[in-house]
Amino acid sequence: MDVLCVGHAAWDISVFVAGYPVENSKREIHTMIECGGGPAANAAFLLSRWGVASAFAGVVGADAYGGRIEREFSEAGTDIALMRRNANDVTPVSVILVNEQNGSRTIINRKAPRAGVPLRLSRNSRSTSIQPPRVLLFDGHEPEASLEAMALFPQAKTILDAGSLREGTRELAKRVDCLVASERFARELSGLPDLESAANQDAAVAALHRHNGKPVVITCGERGLLHGAAGRVERLPAFPVKVCDTTAAGDIFHGAFAYGILTGLPWLETLRLASATAALSVAARGGRTSIPALAQVKEMLSHAG
Repeated sequence: MDVLCVGHAAWDISVFVAGYPVENSKREIHTMIECGGGPAANAAFLLSRWGVASAFAGVVGADAYGGRIEREFSEAGTDIALMRRNANDVTPVSVILVNEQNGSRTIINRKAPRAGVPLRLSRNSRSTSIQPPRVLLFDGHEPEASLEAMALFPQAKTILDAGSLREGTRELAKRVDCLVASERFARELSGLPDLESAANQDAAVAALHRHNGKPVVITCGERGLLHGAAGRVERLPAFPVKVCDTTAAGDIFHGAFAYGILTGLPWLETLRLASATAALSVAARGGRTSIPALAQVKEMLSHAG
């Protein structure tokens, strides 16, 4: 196994509307896309599609949605031996309203309280028999299992997809080799109201660097990304594309970032690869269905120079 992704899996139902609906109204739609979702799950799926031996550890229910997630992973070749599926848990479902006018999305999550105990790799006998992964990617949704994975596989490079500030993500953010955070996480950790000005951007990078101790990354959507450390902040603009649907762009970025770390790409090339992959994804509809082929990403990078 090359990469083990630990965290959240869901079933996504994307509904494309001509404009955001007014309350107590009706809208007719022509396009609806259903596929698996979730930050760590989407990263594992991308890596499998790109020919990487990847695995996913998370929790889904023994319901129809859980079955669909399982089948989709199996068809992609993702190892799901560490994915827990039982009748005590309900598979998360996300209904995503995509505004066709600007590509923005509004997400409504059905995430029932966990009925069983938290996911623990130590309780799965298969965790000690699998080939040690070279990279571990976490999304913060399974903090106990993530910490266990770090203990079980101490030689692996570790990445955190830090989407929002929770106790689990705060603790993991201290420990990973690569902290790759959303703008929301950076604001919440730093206490800054926004990251619009250069001064606030520098302060946010400095705050995350103090917390993690290594160079960090902050993704800022169409404004590109920030990376570096306290006193040394660099900016990488986003690749220009016509935005169709931003669903899962962050997850796809992190999956491609993990690919760069796994294959030993230099730091800036890894960031450019991840940025190009995310840019291509927002130009297509759906979350997981918008993952571009690796050859398509390399072509974009060759044309960009």
